[in-house]
Amino acid sequence: MRDGLLRLHKSLLDSERATYERDVARITNTGQYLDLVLNDPWFQWLRQLSEFIVLIDETMARKEPPATAGEGAELIAKARTLLVPAEEGTGFARRYFEVLQRDANAVLAHRDMLQVMGAGDTPA
Repeated sequence: MRDGLLRLHKSLLDSERATYERDVARITNTGQYLDLVLNDPWFQWLRQLSEFIVLIDETMARKEPPATAGEGAELIAKARTLLVPAEEGTGFARRYFEVLQRDANAVLAHRDMLQVMGAGDTPA
């Protein structure tokens, strides 16, 4: 699941970068891009997904006590809740919906995540 989330995250970042460059200003270097992703309100909605990926990493890397199957199931449930685009929603759900309306790569990454989450017992 983590790898799929990373692909989805990258797809969403790429889409938002392209839209930012079209609507606001050209991003001229990696440092500027990183600063925008971390600090600019344009990219703020993606931080919820970033934080979730970090939570997965921390859970899976923990040695004492090691991650349990139950925690893995909880992470999958959280992913299912988070990755619901909503035209009438707010925050992440609304922006996620908007990206899926305009970007085929994001749609494919979303489809891949639905397949992973549909497996139900797939470890995080």
